[in-house]
Amino acid sequence: MIPFRIHTGLIAPLDRANVDTDQIIPKQFLKRIERTGFGEFLFYDWRRLSNGEADSAFPLNEPKYKGASILVTGKNFGCGSSREHAPWALADYGFRAIIAPSFADIFANNCFKNGLLPVELEEPEVATILQRAREREGYRLTVDLEQRVVSDAGDFSAPFAIDDFQRDCLMAGLDEVGLTLQYEADIAAFERQRPSWIR
Repeated sequence: MIPFRIHTGLIAPLDRANVDTDQIIPKQFLKRIERTGFGEFLFYDWRRLSNGEADSAFPLNEPKYKGASILVTGKNFGCGSSREHAPWALADYGFRAIIAPSFADIFANNCFKNGLLPVELEEPEVATILQRAREREGYRLTVDLEQRVVSDAGDFSAPFAIDDFQRDCLMAGLDEVGLTLQYEADIAAFERQRPSWIR
């Protein structure tokens, strides 16, 4: 994974609660086994009108949010099914962090395993960010994983909590495979000692 330490990026506001994984990446796009190629289908049903054209009212279709790398949204984000394709789609689109008052547990864990940082802030703090993102052209935030704080270039600053192990993995860019490969020499030594009939 790409290590995550400090990231500054444009904010995209999605002021909706209980966004489920079927809205993040609808089921008809779950046919791929790679982690890439899902970004274009992110929020597919919300980003398009019934005739298939882009809905200009949906935030990700608004030119002022083009290139956003931090999504700010409502509580219980990522509820529904446990599909890992949801963080794949968000990351493939270009998001590095998601800020919300709360996340579905499995979704949050899938984010950590894929280099995407879910940041929980208090609802009033999230409301402030959403308002500023709508009102201020080019509104950006810095997510500092090292200091565990979210801030802008002005007067906004909010600390966030994160498990130490998950923080360390993100900062080192290690997923579960990467963690295992840190012990590759030990694993190889163990395998060499095993009887040939059980190898």
